[in-house]
Amino acid sequence: MRIVIVGCGAEGAHLARALSLDGHTVSVIDERPESFEMLGPAFKGRCIEGRAFDRQALLEAGIDRADGFAALTDNDNANLVSVVAARRLFHVPKVVARVLNPQRAALYHRFGIYTISPTAWVASQAKRVLTHAGLTGALTFGSGQVEMVEVAVPPRWAGHPVEQIAQPGEIVVAAIDRGGRAFVPSQATLLEEGDVIYISAVASALGRLEAMLHP
Repeated sequence: MRIVIVGCGAEGAHLARALSLDGHTVSVIDERPESFEMLGPAFKGRCIEGRAFDRQALLEAGIDRADGFAALTDNDNANLVSVVAARRLFHVPKVVARVLNPQRAALYHRFGIYTISPTAWVASQAKRVLTHAGLTGALTFGSGQVEMVEVAVPPRWAGHPVEQIAQPGEIVVAAIDRGGRAFVPSQATLLEEGDVIYISAVASALGRLEAMLHP
């Protein structure tokens, strides 16, 4: 894949290195040339000095041929302008933007932009650790209203169907990893000792889920 990344901070540099090591063609844009030092010697892609919404820099990075675009600067406005340009002007099929202010995520969604908010994620994970330490977080949706947690099936759950855990509209068993093979269970699927289950739950139900695990 051909990927263009705007913003060579900690997240942008880490993503660029990972994609480059995986064999993808990567171009990184940043207005501070010294930031490219974060990429390290293993990075095989291109570095372009320019601003997030600089058309010439975007074209030099290959935005018109890109399969994916990530705006990871520390400026929400710059990220929005660049991802909208990538989607609307250059028709990049996959775009993602970093949003420091989670309340602005709705604006991005209006443009059909997938967003990642480290602010909301960190706050949500810290809240879960402080209030529900018995649950291992896997994913957070929205601003923390729904979480997916990873749970090792306790022995007393073995032999019981999934429907005994699920609570419609609040707790859903989304997947089971059994011996390294993952599948989507039905309500009648029997749990087995050693299973790892992935449960989606609204934030208000996490306490009840933890109580089920540690009565």
